[in-house]
Amino acid sequence: QVQLVESGGGLVQAGGSLRLSCAASARTFRPYDIGWFRQAPGKEREFVARITWNGGVTNYGDSVKGRFTISRDNTKNTVYLQMDSLKPEDTAVYYCAARWEFGKPYDFAGQGTQVTVSS
Repeated sequence: QVQLVESGGGLVQAGGSLRLSCAASARTFRPYDIGWFRQAPGKEREFVARITWNGGVTNYGDSVKGRFTISRDNTKNTVYLQMDSLKPEDTAVYYCAARWEFGKPYDFAGQGTQVTVSS
C-alpha cells in the first residue's frame, strides 16, 4: 500500500504563508488525482484542492480560492500546497489523499500535518 507523507505544517501569523508537501512512498505512483483536505476540531473534513496527476488540472474549495495553489512534481511523486494570506480559520490538520480512478473515493494514507494560524 502506498503511504502518503504530509509535511510543512506549523504555526504562522495571520497573513503569512506555508507550503505543505505530500510525498508518496512508492517508486511507481500513478494516481488519477491527489487531493488536499483539512479538518478542524469539531468540524467535518473539508475539501481544499485537488490536482490531476496527468495534465495538472486543478480545483479549489471556495474558502481557499485565490489564496492557495496546488502543484505537483511528477519526478518526485510529490504534491505541494502553497498557502498564502493565511487566516485563523485555516487552522486545521491538513491531509492529502490519492484517488486511483475517477469516481472512486479518495484513499487517505497519511497522518496529516497541523497548520495553526494565529490572529
